[in-house]
Amino acid sequence: MITRTRLAAGVCALLAALTAGLAFPAGAAAGEPTGQDAPKVDLVLDVSGSMRARDIDGQSRMAAAKQAFNEVLDATPEEVELGIRTLGANYPGDDRRTGCKDTAQLYPVGPLDRTEAKTAVATLTPTGWTPIGPALLKAAGDLDGGDGSKRIVLISDGEDTCAPLDPCEVAREIAAKGIGLTIDTLGLVPTAKLSRQLSCIAEATGGTYTSVEHQDELTDRVNQLVDRAADPVVTPVPAEGADRCAGAPTLKSGLYTDREEFGQQRWYRVDVPPGKELRASVSVAADRAVNPGYGVLMRAVTSKGREIVRGEAAGNGRTDVLSTGLRYPKAESDEEDAPAEAVCLAVSHSFSAASGVKTTPGLPLELTVDVVDAPDQAGDVAAFGLGRGWWLLGVLILTGFLAGVVWGWLSRWRIAVWRTN
Repeated sequence: MITRTRLAAGVCALLAALTAGLAFPAGAAAGEPTGQDAPKVDLVLDVSGSMRARDIDGQSRMAAAKQAFNEVLDATPEEVELGIRTLGANYPGDDRRTGCKDTAQLYPVGPLDRTEAKTAVATLTPTGWTPIGPALLKAAGDLDGGDGSKRIVLISDGEDTCAPLDPCEVAREIAAKGIGLTIDTLGLVPTAKLSRQLSCIAEATGGTYTSVEHQDELTDRVNQLVDRAADPVVTPVPAEGADRCAGAPTLKSGLYTDREEFGQQRWYRVDVPPGKELRASVSVAADRAVNPGYGVLMRAVTSKGREIVRGEAAGNGRTDVLSTGLRYPKAESDEEDAPAEAVCLAVSHSFSAASGVKTTPGLPLELTVDVVDAPDQAGDVAAFGLGRGWWLLGVLILTGFLAGVVWGWLSRWRIAVWRTN
């Protein structure tokens, strides 16, 4: 089972790694905003009877969701048009046909009135079925119109109860329409079956799946997804890494996507001119059940095979995404028109598939590459490196020596006075 994501450490680290220092030039291969219209987000909340379970920080799943929604509504950017749709909120009976139609727009997608939206959320009570497929179809309609970014954030604690309308197939149909809609999913205290279903829904539209077991994780993750809707949409560019440095594709600044098989190593090349700094990061996602205990390694290597610098991260089964990064400043050259240095980036991971899980295709990875002006090397050393460290060490030694001399002199003086008396 893909276990829960500790967002404070895992997802935040991923976002920092993907965005730190990233500056895409005009016309770069990193994609363009989808349009000038306001971004739209529809929060789709499961209000089925199972949301009564009290297993999230000592409170019910429904109470945790309400608290998270209130905090998200307070933090929603002004430019985002946000709505809230429910599933399973109104019909408490046993008739399946009626229960599978139980989805309603609690708050319409549009300019946000925070007080009105919070009042609507406060009325929710865990009630009925879990019609995820029908709710996704309706949510896609809620976001219809305009060319701004569109995002559905689905939060559920149980798998769909309204088959044969498979929610994963619904997500694929939405993706096939080409309307630029992304579905992100969050599973509250998920089972293995729920994790698989929500992962499939998210993967169909290029979204993300996150498992959640704590209220602060839920708040943080939904906030991040709403904020992401307000950011310019960047589409990762497919890049097929090679099995060795010599045949690796040369990448420019941008965001790239690839897949890496279990036990495989992928190679990419970046040209780093003198006086520039290479900043690179990679994130590998466990989009299926994996064994606990894994790591991600990124190495910067010269064309002759000498390792320059590396970045690595390890996980213990609590995160679904693992990220690491590195920086390599290329010193200025005394030669005019000095050529750029070809730096090879080697990416590998130690994820292993759980028993019975398919190993193909490989795990998805996102690679961020940026080549920027190198910082002032001397200034950096003076401010943060060994230059200041040696001065501090010298001051401490001198202070200790003088303190010892003074203490010894005082001790001898006290002994002399004592003997005199």
